Amino acid sequence: MIDDTSIMQSSRGRKASRVHVVCKTGELRPGERKVVNLDGKSVGVFNVDGRFYALLNYCPHKGGALCQGPVTGTALPTDRYEYVYGREGAILRCAWHGWEFDITTGESLVDPRTRARTYPVAIENGEIVVHV
Repeated sequence: MIDDTSIMQSSRGRKASRVHVVCKTGELRPGERKVVNLDGKSVGVFNVDGRFYALLNYCPHKGGALCQGPVTGTALPTDRYEYVYGREGAILRCAWHGWEFDITTGESLVDPRTRARTYPVAIENGEIVVHV
């Protein structure tokens, strides 16, 4: 259940952001995600090693449902015929064209100038709160 708890005005005169309670922290375990509708925007909320991040469910490459794609890591070099991953669980791959984004920053691994839209996340009274 999503609950609008308050509206905040930015100190720099930007549009006010709305604060949304997404769920209790225990409801989103490490490695899990939850895609929710916040103010008419589809937003993915991710637990990466106990820290929470929110990204707009829109790939800046071609508009695919970014947060529906697989969560992976980066491939590391190896001398054997196997895949070894670094940053396991911190990389989101768009299901449409395979573009990869760092969940923690929104930065594209292909082109650092391209970013997925991120939103601030806080923990308040044991609940995950996203500012949109």
